[in-house]
Amino acid sequence: MKTKEVIKNLLLKYPTLKDSDSRLMANYWSEELNRKNKDIDEMSARDLLGMFAQSQLTNPETIRRMRAKIQEESPEFRGQVYNSRKGVIQDKWRSELGYEINK
Repeated sequence: MKTKEVIKNLLLKYPTLKDSDSRLMANYWSEELNRKNKDIDEMSARDLLGMFAQSQLTNPETIRRMRAKIQEESPEFRGQVYNSRKGVIQDKWRSELGYEINK
């Protein structure tokens, strides 16, 4: 399954992940390790860090960027933080900076 599909599934399954990249990454890596037949209950932090250092886990920046792209394209994947940042606050800033005049 592609990264985008996995992230969409996680955001649908756990809506609280829409506003937390760190929680999204933890859940993503948990599923990724499960697909690689790794038991996270049996792994040490050293094992996890070793896999991360050897690029055996998806890069956190890839996960973050894909989440942002999904939320940009599909409103149903947006959380409260996105809506407040991109909605009311952004409109207020645009108005105060005079960008609304150019519409």
